Amino acid sequence: MKDAAAFIRASTARAAPALVPEIELHLATEITPIWQATEAFLAETGIAPPYWAFAWPGSIALARHVLDHPESVRGRRVMDFAAGSGLAAIAAVKAGAARVTAVEIDLVAGAAIGLNAAVNDVAVEIVIGDVTGSLPAQDLILCGDVCYEKPMTAHIWPWLQRCAAQADVWIADPGRAYVPRAGLVEFGRCTVPTLHELESRVARETVLYRIANA
Repeated sequence: MKDAAAFIRASTARAAPALVPEIELHLATEITPIWQATEAFLAETGIAPPYWAFAWPGSIALARHVLDHPESVRGRRVMDFAAGSGLAAIAAVKAGAARVTAVEIDLVAGAAIGLNAAVNDVAVEIVIGDVTGSLPAQDLILCGDVCYEKPMTAHIWPWLQRCAAQADVWIADPGRAYVPRAGLVEFGRCTVPTLHELESRVARETVLYRIANA
């Protein structure tokens, strides 16, 4: 791949996401220009949106909770699943997690996570690929807004339920239609400011759930 880090730096600006002033990320301010730029960079059309370029409500809610409750991650092995910008992963490191892994299927997202970790002077292990074929070694899995599409939810949900038998699994849901409701235990919520272009509203009530261990 071309120099993804240089592309990300040229296409974004460093800024703190809403509600998380402790962390700075490489962020875009509009979806269409960054999407078009990403297609041009990859020389592909019809690609998935560049989720890595935005701080989504689920990741913001997770990051805020982790930073406000560092005891929840201190000394633990943490995975940020479908990590996007890596916001929740970076928050977990700052809160004292023993080891943090950010998992993504998007190579450009992996580069963005690496840049964002460096900006915040933290170490995050980055894994690129579909990890749903095996159970993880982590104690806690953070999932920020991962059920926004029906096919993705159908693919990952059985795996997350299996993970919950041996680890804590947290889901941050800003009201997506495809989140299964059975077996979820709420443990927090917050109102997250959003870009109207992304969410068709200026804020989303985001709920933190734990998948119950069956």
